[in-house]
Parts: sequence; structure tokens; C-alpha cells
Amino acid sequence: MRTTTADGVEIHYEVAGDGPAVVLVHGITDSSADWTPLAGRLAEDHTVVTLDLRGHGQSGDAADYSPLAMTQDVAAVVAAAEVEAPLLVGHSLGGAVVAAYAAGAPSRGVVDIDQSLRFSDFKAALAQLEHQLRGSGFHTAMRVVFQSLDGALMPDELRFRLAANRDAARQDVVLGVWDMVFSQTGEELDAVADAVGPGLTVPFLAIHGNDPGEDYVPWLTARIPHAQVELWPDHGHYPHLVDPERFLARLAQFERSLG
Repeated sequence: MRTTTADGVEIHYEVAGDGPAVVLVHGITDSSADWTPLAGRLAEDHTVVTLDLRGHGQSGDAADYSPLAMTQDVAAVVAAAEVEAPLLVGHSLGGAVVAAYAAGAPSRGVVDIDQSLRFSDFKAALAQLEHQLRGSGFHTAMRVVFQSLDGALMPDELRFRLAANRDAARQDVVLGVWDMVFSQTGEELDAVADAVGPGLTVPFLAIHGNDPGEDYVPWLTARIPHAQVELWPDHGHYPHLVDPERFLARLAQFERSLG
């Protein structure tokens, strides 16, 4: 086990393989362990870096669980692992984190897995569950949120494993991550993408297993003009785990396009 610190928070990370660097960043309630089916394959010809974001997996607790604070976790691990300008792959929360990180730090490209950057949409979806999430119905509300996202193609074994992650989720961490969604207006949330977009000059690929909306592509490309957006119908919130072979092939194709 390797550790480093970000803003005084202990961050767990692992490094495997040799070759072009790829940093894999998990989603909310998950951990670096959820990349295992992909990390081993990628390590055959890459330096693969995985980490546990603060409050997740084996990493420490923090006063600030915002996605912006979590960019410091990535920065600390990139420095400790001594990799330069990695390819950044983020799922869900991790997608938002790597997008924000890449807007201000060197990278070869960004792959965002099923994370809309139009956060006002997520605010609208969460609004009716906010009271439950803040109270004793937290875990029930979490099941409602994710069951609606899992997708028709998710195998039962994967569904059960990921459900265990959610059932073990910490309320303080989840509410800390989603605080900006609850506390800011839709306009303020969308202004985040307005601020991040100009800094995202590297190639950007978004793969969605859930439809982000028919107007999402023009909305996103107005902010990141070179963004590529793909919809993998029925793959749900974890398209990289539902069809790892397809994901690895698409990642290799994207990486080849980087030159």
C-alpha cells in the first residue's frame, strides 16, 4: 500500500505496470478496488495509477469533500507516483474531478464515464430526495438514486457488488460531495462548467450509459468545443464494468488518437 497526503489528508494509491501513464479515478461510494477488472489489463502496457479519494476506500477523512478539493487528491498522487501528463479516466464523481483537475494541470486527455457536467440536471433529480438523504432514510434514498441508473445490461453479480458499496456509504461523505448541488442554484452550478471548460484544451471523451439529454451535446460542446460524446444505450452508470472489453477497446482507440 502506498500513501501520500493532500491538504493533510492521507490518500491511498497504487501503481502497477510500465508505459504511458493512466490515472483511474472512481465514483462516489466506490473505491480504487472497483477498477480491478480493468487495471490489470491496462497494466500490461501502461503505468496504471489508482487512488482512493478522500473519505473513500483506505484514504483518510477530511473537512472538505467537495469535488474541487478532491482534485488535490489527484494532484498529490500524480506527484507521488512521479507520472507526467497522464491520461485521466474518471467515473461518475471521478469524471467531474478529473475534468476539473485537467483544466489546471498537464494531462494527455480526459475520459469522463457517465458524469454529466451540467450539474443543474443532477440538482433537479436529487431535489425530491434531499430530505431523506439528510435524515435516517439516507441508505434507502441512495438505493433509489442508483437503482434508477444501473441500466438493463448490468449483470446481477456486478449489481450486488456495487449495491454493497452503496449500503456501506458514509452519509457525511456523500453529503459533503453533494453539498454544492444542494446549496447552489442551477445557474451557479452550470457556471462551474463555464469556468472549467476554457481550461480543458486536451482531448475529451465522454461515454454515457445513461442518456444525458438530447440537448446535452450542444450544451457541452459550447463549453468544450472538441468534446466527443457517446451514448451506450442500456449500459447504465457503469458502462466500463458492464462491458469492459468494449471500454478497453474504445480507450485504446482514443489513446491512439492522442498521437
